[in-house]
Amino acid sequence: MEELKNKAIEVLKGNWKDEVGFSIPCANLYPFQWFWDSGLIAIGFSHFDMPKAEAEIETLLDAQWGNGFIPHIIFHTESDTYFPGPDFHRSDLHPLSSKKYKSTGMTQPPVTGFVLEELYRISTDKKATLKFLETVIDKVYFNHEYFYKNRDPQNEGLVYIYHNWESGTDNSPIWDDIWETMNPPEYTFERRDTTHVDAAERPSKREYDHYLYIIDIAKEHNYSDEKIAELSPFLVQDPLFNAMLIKSNESLIKLYELIGNNADKIAQLKKWQEKSIQSFNNKLFDDEIGAYIHYDLRNEKPLRYLSSSSFSPLFANIPSKERAASMVNVMMDKFGGEHQYLCASFDPTSERFNPKKYWRGPVWINLNWMLYNGLKQYGFLDIANRVKQDSIEIIEKNGFYEYFDSRKDMHNHGKAGYGGNNFSWSAALIVDLLNE
Repeated sequence: MEELKNKAIEVLKGNWKDEVGFSIPCANLYPFQWFWDSGLIAIGFSHFDMPKAEAEIETLLDAQWGNGFIPHIIFHTESDTYFPGPDFHRSDLHPLSSKKYKSTGMTQPPVTGFVLEELYRISTDKKATLKFLETVIDKVYFNHEYFYKNRDPQNEGLVYIYHNWESGTDNSPIWDDIWETMNPPEYTFERRDTTHVDAAERPSKREYDHYLYIIDIAKEHNYSDEKIAELSPFLVQDPLFNAMLIKSNESLIKLYELIGNNADKIAQLKKWQEKSIQSFNNKLFDDEIGAYIHYDLRNEKPLRYLSSSSFSPLFANIPSKERAASMVNVMMDKFGGEHQYLCASFDPTSERFNPKKYWRGPVWINLNWMLYNGLKQYGFLDIANRVKQDSIEIIEKNGFYEYFDSRKDMHNHGKAGYGGNNFSWSAALIVDLLNE
């Protein structure tokens, strides 16, 4: 395992951009800084290079807007290898956007709170790490405040996402139902992703039309959250996104308690937490499916599908012990067959399942890492261990790809790793799993 860990460390070192102080997810395909990637990458670095882990977070937070928002991509450098780039996104349209960095006007799952707690857990010099955390934690709190103030129109403690890219699970089959309610214009553009990766693994041209159209609506209203809540055809309460926020709230409470002198912030976080967890359990759990689902806020209807996001609340301590047990049964029944690696990103028993195509069925190491930690918290040690072993095995067989075929037999006949290779979060989280 030492050899695998060393290879992972080499991947992380190779994707680090020293002159700007951040990591790219991988060369060519993703040449900028991504919000949730950066947080997860910092966890890997913290095991062997804490200054880089800290710089990763500082650089990300440096791009925070004046309202607390953190964009999903920060364009530190000029590059024509990625579409849509800064000229399409036009973050400058928002009056409070960063004057220093061009970015998108979308965000991503807010992982930074729990990432800070992970850095503290891993640190061998807790005193120094706590000092660092004191310099950044208020920015993360401000980000959470942004969500509860601007993304929760019904004051339920559940925040919305207005674009599938905000979910992190970009082209999940769950969004197909929303695309059916839309008829965007045909855009003319040159894709960059399909010059680096097989088009069969990526979203289709027509899917991209939907993606661009939603951004155009947001741009038309200068990325105003109020207007987006009113007009965006895509408005969803996502269990993965909200679970990350809840998990990060929990981490901020613990860290503020360690730092001291933050009674007001702790009280506010606890209020958010109570309301969020209650609404999450009441609104997003589907008794019949036996797991958490997405809710389409625009069309006021549940999107009743199973995906790896359905199990992410285990990581955030959201379900009761009994509910967690029934969720794990559902997961093993649908996703855990002998012929499958845990855990496919979409229900393998569904006709929409596609184990080669981005978020429509492959295994992703970041979701597996969350699942592993969630299962462990609830005492499902055998299954947690299987998730960990499956993650290690697919990387040993294929290398550090972005995502992997969930069918075991595919790994015996050549390449079953897809998307970008030498992918940062796959490497970072394997370093963490191997250091257990």
